[in-house]
Amino acid sequence: MNTLAQRSPSQTHRTLTSDDIEALAVGAWILGTGGGGDPYQKLLNMRLLYEAGRQVTLMDPLMLDDNALVAVLSNMGAPLVGQERLSDPEFALKPLRMMEEYLGRKFDAVMALEIGGGNGVHPMMVAALTGYPVVDADTMGRAYPEAQMTSVAVAGLRCYPLTMADIRDNEVIIPRAASWRWMERISRKACTEIGSVAATCKAPRSGAEVKQHGVLYSVSKAISLGTNVLKARAEHSDPIEAVLSSTKGMRLFDGKVVDIERRTTEGFLRGQTRIEGLDGFAGKELLVHFQNEFSVAYLDGEPIVMTPDLICLLDTVSGDGIGTDALRFGQRVSVLALPAPAVFLSEKGIAAVGPRAFGFDLEFKSVFEESNT
Repeated sequence: MNTLAQRSPSQTHRTLTSDDIEALAVGAWILGTGGGGDPYQKLLNMRLLYEAGRQVTLMDPLMLDDNALVAVLSNMGAPLVGQERLSDPEFALKPLRMMEEYLGRKFDAVMALEIGGGNGVHPMMVAALTGYPVVDADTMGRAYPEAQMTSVAVAGLRCYPLTMADIRDNEVIIPRAASWRWMERISRKACTEIGSVAATCKAPRSGAEVKQHGVLYSVSKAISLGTNVLKARAEHSDPIEAVLSSTKGMRLFDGKVVDIERRTTEGFLRGQTRIEGLDGFAGKELLVHFQNEFSVAYLDGEPIVMTPDLICLLDTVSGDGIGTDALRFGQRVSVLALPAPAVFLSEKGIAAVGPRAFGFDLEFKSVFEESNT
C-alpha cells in the first residue's frame, strides 16, 4: 500500500483524468459485490461534467488535517429502483448543502461511504460541482447494505447527524440516533417512504477519524483494478485473470445462471440465484444469496464462501461486475472471492458483517484461511 512517506508532494493531490474515472467505474462495480448501484449512469454524468471542464482531485488521506471536516456521501436504497430514477449530480449535492447549513460550516473534502458500485463514483459528481477534493478512502472497502456495516461503526464512532434528499422537494435531517442500528432503522424507513432511493450525507468525519478508521486508498485500488481489466480487454487476454492478479482473489466457480428469485422489501433487494456449473465445474450447482450485495454461497448444499470475504459475480467474457438487480437467466458468470479489509476480520467486524448479520446461522470461515492451511 502506498503511504504519504512513499509519495512525492505532487502525488498527494492528483487530478483524476477521464480515463481514471472510466477505470474507477469498472473497478468499483467489481468491488460492489453485486450492490452499490450500477455505476453506468454516474459515469455518464461524469463524462458530461468533464466535457464541461469540471475535474476531480484525489487527495491522499494522510494529508488530511486532524480537524478537517469530511462529508461521507452515498446513494441509499434498493439497487433495482436506481434503474428507474436516473442519477443526477445536483440531486447528489443536496444532502451535502443541507449538512453544511445544519452544521454552520463548510466541508474540507468529500469521500465515499462505500467504494463499491455506483457509490464509488457518487462523490466524484459532488466533487466536480463543488471543487472539494475526494479523499482516497471509504468506510467499507466494498459495498454493504446497512449503516452499521462500516469501519467507522465497527470503531464505535458517532452515527449522527444524517441528511437525506429525494428527487422531489423532500428533505430529511436525523439530528441524533441511539446507535448505528437505530440510525439504520430510522433512515431506511424514511428512504422507503420517499421511494426506496435517496441521496445522503452520513455522519461527518474528522480528518483524524478518517486516517485512523477509514479503509484507506480504496479509490486508487478501484482505479487500478479497472485499469487492469480494461487493459486485458484491449489486449484480448482474460479479464477474469486480470481481476484475480490485481486483487489476490480466488476463482470459485464458472457457470450459467439458471434461476433468480428477487424481491424489493423494506428498502432492500433480497433474493438468491442458482448457477449451473460449466467446464471444470460441470455437474455442480452454486446457490448465491443476496441482500443488495452477495452474502453467502453454497456449493451443492455446502457453504463455501461468506461475507466478509467479497463474493463477486463477473461476466466471464468481459470481466464486468454483475449487480443483484441485473442477474438474468442464461448469463455466463465467473464467481470470485476477494480478500476482506482487515477491519472486518476482527471480532467486532465479523459481528457487524459476518454471515449471522445477514440471518445465516454460520460460523465465519474465510476461503483464504482455508487456502493457506
